[in-house]
Amino acid sequence: MIYGYARVSTKGQDRYGNSLDGQIEQLRAAGCEEIFHDSYTGTKMDRPQFSALNAKMAAGDRLVVTKLDRFARTTSGGVETIRDLLARGVSVHILNMGLIDNTPTGRLIITVLLAFAEFERDMIVERTSTGKAIAKANDPGWREGRKTVVVNDDTFQKFREKNKKGQATVAECCRALGISRGTWYNRVREMA
Repeated sequence: MIYGYARVSTKGQDRYGNSLDGQIEQLRAAGCEEIFHDSYTGTKMDRPQFSALNAKMAAGDRLVVTKLDRFARTTSGGVETIRDLLARGVSVHILNMGLIDNTPTGRLIITVLLAFAEFERDMIVERTSTGKAIAKANDPGWREGRKTVVVNDDTFQKFREKNKKGQATVAECCRALGISRGTWYNRVREMA
């Protein structure tokens, strides 16, 4: 069986060629029969869909991912998982690299490339932290997180009624109002 795995950390990744839809399209084109996907950080190997996929794969199966950094963003976790898969007889195919072979050279290449993926992620975190520190120092009104969306009580109440009547899901209401689910539920509690 040929399994595909796609992963994104954030919704904004579609700008960088890593959208979930784009990955799934590439995996289908590569002949994947079943595709699993997560919206989860690459620094953790214990991801819900990846864990389910990992438990399902057996000797003779193939795991396909579009890029190595979609698979893992830490050297230790990625190397350990790839070695485990290869030892179980599962072949690993990284579309922009090729098949990973269970040889000293293959293991060296994966270790080095995973180290670069981890380094790249660490640099992103460092640049983000530096940018936040600069913004905080230069803008007394700066705060982390999304800007607060102001929705008046009447508008919110109309959408809440639609939701209660089953005319719209919470997700649809939130999307229309431009608020998060957390904000929705906080407002519901406040109005109770």
